[in-house]
Amino acid sequence: MIPSTAQSPRLAVRAVIVESGRLLLVNAPAGGRPDLWCAPGGGAVTHASLPDNLAREVHEETGLRVSVGRLLGVCEFHDRHGDFHQVDLFFAARSLDGELQEEWRDPEGIVTRRRWFSPTDLGKTWFKPDILPDLAFGGAQDPAYHPLEAMIT
Repeated sequence: MIPSTAQSPRLAVRAVIVESGRLLLVNAPAGGRPDLWCAPGGGAVTHASLPDNLAREVHEETGLRVSVGRLLGVCEFHDRHGDFHQVDLFFAARSLDGELQEEWRDPEGIVTRRRWFSPTDLGKTWFKPDILPDLAFGGAQDPAYHPLEAMIT
């Protein structure tokens, strides 16, 4: 039985945008460390579809408008010492705008950098989740599942 004080996991959506063999990532400063990168996206809000939530989040974090495609994978994050638990749904997405614009700013001020990464670049980069290269470049037909990856704190 689940305790009555337990919170439901937070639901988030993330975009896997690959163009010219490179993956678009945004900085995700965790614990004051600005060198962590992740796929653009964020928390889903009620009364909006997952693709609509994703399109909104990607636009906020990158300035790009996107077309949302198929589900690529699911990854869970949790805080081993707290009550945070998040389920990220990763969708393929395609930019409708082309190049990133220099004058862009994240309205929430969380994302400050956006960058394209080749598979080789990812080998020298700190990113989350660990399955991100497989989602972007692996070519799997079935959605991947990665359970309970520890949060970066």
